[in-house]
Order: sequence, then C-alpha cells, then structure tokens
Amino acid sequence: MRTIHVIGIGAGDPDYVTTQAISALNDTQVFFAMDKGETKDDLVALRRLICDRFITEPGYRFVELPDPKRATDGHYRDNVDEWHAARARLWARAIDTELGPDGVGAFLAWGDPSLYDSTLRILERVAEHVAFDFDVIPGITAIQALTARHRIALNEIGAPVLITTGRRLRDHGLAEDAVVMLDGECSFLTCPPDTQIWWGAYLGTPDELLESGTVGEVGERIAARRAEARARHGWIMDIYLLRGAGR
Repeated sequence: MRTIHVIGIGAGDPDYVTTQAISALNDTQVFFAMDKGETKDDLVALRRLICDRFITEPGYRFVELPDPKRATDGHYRDNVDEWHAARARLWARAIDTELGPDGVGAFLAWGDPSLYDSTLRILERVAEHVAFDFDVIPGITAIQALTARHRIALNEIGAPVLITTGRRLRDHGLAEDAVVMLDGECSFLTCPPDTQIWWGAYLGTPDELLESGTVGEVGERIAARRAEARARHGWIMDIYLLRGAGR
C-alpha cells in the first residue's frame, strides 16, 4: 500500500527540522508541494532546500500542484470547505498517478501539521478516492519560535493561553492571553493601548522581523513594517502573543 508522511518542517529555519523528520525525508520518493504562484516561490524553495540538506541519497523528486483558488465572497466556512474539496481531488489524482502501489510520498507542513494547517483534514478526504496509509511527524511551531526569539514564557504562572485568529480577536476581543495567527488586518490595533504584544514575521528565516512592547507603543510600527514587508515579498507569515495589562 502507498504510504504518505506528513512532515512538520518547523517555522522557517532548517535547523528546526527534527531527526525524526530527517528519517522520514530519507524514506520518501515523491514530495508533493502546492504551487501558490510566483510570489510564494520561496516557500517551495525552502522545502527543496531542506530536502537537499538532509536527504543523503539521490532519486527523490518534487511534484508541484497548482493550488486551487479559494473564493472570497460568500460564507467563509463554505468557501474553505469547497477549497479543501478541490485540493483533495487534486491530491488524490496526483497520488494515484505519481506514486506507485507501494510508493512513499510526503507533504511538508510548515511548522507543525496540527496547528492551523489543513493537510490532515484534506488527506481524510483524499482517502475517499485513493488508498494509502499515513503518519505524522511533528515540527517546531511558530508559537515555539516566537517565544524563543523573544525569550519569554508562553503563559503566566497557572494561566491559560488562547490560540486564535485575527478574525475572532476582532469579533470577540481579548478576554485572556492569546496567541493570534492568520491575521491580515492587524487586529491587535483593536486592543487597549496598554496591552503587551510580542510580534514576529518570517520567523527563522533571514527576513525575520521582531517587535515587542505595548500596542500603544509599537502597534502602528508593527502595522507599517508588516505592510512594507508584505509589499516587498508578496506574502507574509506572522504571529503574535497578546497579554492584557495587569495579567
């Protein structure tokens, strides 16, 4: 039976790749990668760099798949569901045609496959069309990279931390310490000015950006740096931790 490795490759720095991931890389014959256009070519390039660095035997290959476009009008969850379904059909055809009956393929997930990554959900749909077994190799998350680069603990003593999105922060506000991901609208600017923020973009890469302070002190600067970086690269991956005053 075909085997698929879902390999967490960490948040940008090839040194984040674990020895377990290296073993899975060396076990793989075909790497499936989503082609998201010229502006995100460097995301595929980093995946190739990791393979070149850690795979000791030649013979593996990359299959780049054109990423279906996600609708932006209508209901958000419906749009995501349709996008995942389109990806699943594409992946199923690729696995069926590019991987032999006993072949080993892999998807390389940025960070960790469990954290705001859809690979596992899509593979569940792929399994409806083509037979395969799969395993999951965890990776260093953007949350771990953020707290390490700022040299801070994620949580206060005995306190919880919410992992959420910019959309939900705007809709519900900041009720407790929160890590915010997938925020294209600088939603931290809606928080009280004395809210503490630790922000990072392109973590673990040569283009890494870091800021920390209160929203009142550094919020506008983060928004400006974020906009400039996105314009320069054509994409951005950023994350931040918020802590309310007095907590």
